[in-house]
Amino acid sequence: MNPCFFRLRPALLSTALAFAAALPALSLAEPAATRLVPDKSQIVFVTKQMGVPVEGAFKKFDAQVAFDPRKPEGGSVALQIDTASAGFGIPMSDAELPKAPWFDATHFPQASFQSNGIKALGDGRFEMTGKLTLKGTAKPVTVPVSIATTGGYAVATGSFTIQRLDFKVGDGEWTDTSMVGNDVQVKFKFTLAGFGPL
Repeated sequence: MNPCFFRLRPALLSTALAFAAALPALSLAEPAATRLVPDKSQIVFVTKQMGVPVEGAFKKFDAQVAFDPRKPEGGSVALQIDTASAGFGIPMSDAELPKAPWFDATHFPQASFQSNGIKALGDGRFEMTGKLTLKGTAKPVTVPVSIATTGGYAVATGSFTIQRLDFKVGDGEWTDTSMVGNDVQVKFKFTLAGFGPL
């Protein structure tokens, strides 16, 4: 037998042992954390002013997602929204939204959502329950969510309706719902990186 083999054998053995020792660490490694991709995500709100639908958006928000779509009941979603970032794209209206009758961003700089239950409905559809906190008032909400994968990302979309007066948004003279409707539809698209397979 080639004497070189006997000289190489200890090196090969040590390499094999090192690889074997690394296997448990590789198999137990945590999957990549799910994170929001802000520039591919949006939160839109639609209300009616004198019966005419008007669409606005929150420009700054963040989310923490711990969610395995194969075991959704163990997941959680937390969302924080910068209330001062709300706008319709109309300078006069946008200047009013952070003020006290509306979002009162000075005293309530963030709105938030915290899930407390997620249920699979099949075909990439889920039902999420949780607490929405806006302007210091917390209310339970149920949010339908559809998730699809595209371009290496997961995209979660959905919509639900709240009543703005439940949260004192549009206080004082603006409680007149003939001027500004009480129903507000919230629509969202969250693009997520590092999401597990559906």
